[in-house]
Amino acid sequence: MPGGWTTFRSLSDSDQAVFREATSQLLGVKYEPLLVRTQVVAGMNYEYYCLAKVVAPKSTWYPVLVQIFKPLQGKAVVKQIIR
Repeated sequence: MPGGWTTFRSLSDSDQAVFREATSQLLGVKYEPLLVRTQVVAGMNYEYYCLAKVVAPKSTWYPVLVQIFKPLQGKAVVKQIIR
């Protein structure tokens, strides 16, 4: 549906590829995407529900939302990470 967000769902292979493309250069925190929802715009907005953990001894997992934009042409980019 153009303009509206879908409900959260399991990730497809293409959702996982977009997530990897956008987050491949992030350092210091490990992200495990669990669910995703999308919004059609001039490209695609993705919002991933993830568990995150600082890459350090004895760190614990915590929930985050990772917002990613994938333009019609070009690479996916992280727009915001909300804890």
